[in-house]
Amino acid sequence: MPYHLVAAWFDRMLIGDRMVVCATENVLIAVVLIGCVFAAGAAADLSWTLETVDSDGAAGQYTSVAFDASGYAHISYYDETNRDLRYAYYNGSSWVTDTVDGTAGDKVGTYASLVLDDDAYAHISYYDESNKDLKYAYWDGSDWVTDTADQTQIDKLGKYTSLKLDASGYAHISYWDETSKDLKYTYWDGAQWLQQTVDYADDIGQYTSLVLDDSGYGHISYYDNTNNDLKYAYYDGSTWVNQTVDSTNDVGHYTSLALDDSGYAHISYYDVTNSDLRYTRWNGSSWATEIVDGSGGVDVGKYTSLQLDAGGYAHISYWDEFNKDLKYTYWDSTSWLNQIVDSTNDVGEYTSLALDTSTGDLHISYYDNTSSYLKYAKANNPDAAPEPATLVLFFLGLIALGLRRRQVAHAQT
Repeated sequence: MPYHLVAAWFDRMLIGDRMVVCATENVLIAVVLIGCVFAAGAAADLSWTLETVDSDGAAGQYTSVAFDASGYAHISYYDETNRDLRYAYYNGSSWVTDTVDGTAGDKVGTYASLVLDDDAYAHISYYDESNKDLKYAYWDGSDWVTDTADQTQIDKLGKYTSLKLDASGYAHISYWDETSKDLKYTYWDGAQWLQQTVDYADDIGQYTSLVLDDSGYGHISYYDNTNNDLKYAYYDGSTWVNQTVDSTNDVGHYTSLALDDSGYAHISYYDVTNSDLRYTRWNGSSWATEIVDGSGGVDVGKYTSLQLDAGGYAHISYWDEFNKDLKYTYWDSTSWLNQIVDSTNDVGEYTSLALDTSTGDLHISYYDNTSSYLKYAKANNPDAAPEPATLVLFFLGLIALGLRRRQVAHAQT
């Protein structure tokens, strides 16, 4: 409502009539509240830009996304047609794709995890299925350098990799040893790869997600297949400490881990029993767990990917298997706001989420199962300013309410 009309309406009010005063203030308060509601709604309704990154054959499984200083996305993924590890990046005008590791007859590149170093060069951990080894590749500025990070003559190891770089740019990787059924961890010390067994109780260590804290110590979320539990491990400087996070139902598939500014863990994961997306965080004394998305008969929450924004609030991308959609949710300090990102075809598996904490922009890589393409979605900051019309409505209500109360105070003196 234009302000001159609001003011004219006030001029016609009987200032001395308390009932009119009360009614007028209630209306104005309602205007302000409506403005707040619309402002919140504007933040929730993100505008997503969807792109096909690679449509050459069947490519786009096991995606992992990161962004550089220009806000351009970099994605590692598996090429099912050629059985290779591939990499794509946006150069400002188009997508450039490249084969990172591929030998005729071999199958390499599943369970990939990507990070960028300070020069925006890509580093990728992945599984060599032909040789049953954990592998690692990085761009040195002119070519791809590949290395075997862990191998034995008899063991199958290297699935469910998760990669991070320390302050020196050295790689740290969590992964599953399929032969011994253990959670493993390896890191480069500048001269060699050093391996550690993090948890070896029964069949354990699938769906790993790794984060390094400010001291460079590893934190890992993972699945206990023997007890069907979500577990968490961290290195305290001398040993690995393991704990069960959630033992309700069969829980802990598709884990994704982040640490807040206090070093407390936040984990998104899939509840197999109830087919729900779940989220838990350490509050300093216990794990606070909740259902984020899911209701009876709807299978939702696989392929979770979690990031925290500058305020420590969680953002999660995931797959809605029931509707075959890519979905996204975030915590706005009072509730979870869920949104469908892409509903064209059967889309949303193998999601990976990156969040730019300086701008709040969101990047999601994922797989289009109908077309067998690698896809990418980008959105503006969900906490960005509301539309101008919403701000006008909100501030007009505030101004008018202040003027009205000043008029009433003047009339009563």
